[in-house]
Amino acid sequence: MSQDATDAGAAGTAGAGRDPAMGAVGTAGPSRDPGGDESLPEVFWSVARLLRETSHEALAPWDITPSAFRALRVLGRLGAMRLSELSEHLRIAPRSVTEVVDTLESRGLAERRPDPADRRATLAELTEHGASVLDAIRAARGTEAERVFGRLSATDRVHLARILRKLRD
Repeated sequence: MSQDATDAGAAGTAGAGRDPAMGAVGTAGPSRDPGGDESLPEVFWSVARLLRETSHEALAPWDITPSAFRALRVLGRLGAMRLSELSEHLRIAPRSVTEVVDTLESRGLAERRPDPADRRATLAELTEHGASVLDAIRAARGTEAERVFGRLSATDRVHLARILRKLRD
């Protein structure tokens, strides 16, 4: 997500016609930390920016974009698939997935092959090199995640994960 989209999302949380002093929908008070001056959305987007920066830092040694990493993850998790399926999983336009796969293929991380079920279709799949790079990136991102989330107790991590899943779903 772009910084503009992130800021727009944060700005959009106030809601048109809603009293800015009010908290989240259905709450009776401001959504401000009693010990701070940031609202819940401000803190949330601040942490999201931190995580995005941390992710970029973790990907830097491989000179790989977040969208290419997402494609690697999907191919690593689900195996070979048509470009149209990959496009759906990544929620990007088919022409964009073609560019992502072109990039991965040029770096030896993925390859295209004919779909045995339909000669007109093409499958994308990870190469062995792509799988090893994916494993290395996951390890680096795990280290970075530990640096960020290591400040939380195990109980706090469980609660945060539960809350984030609830917001996501």
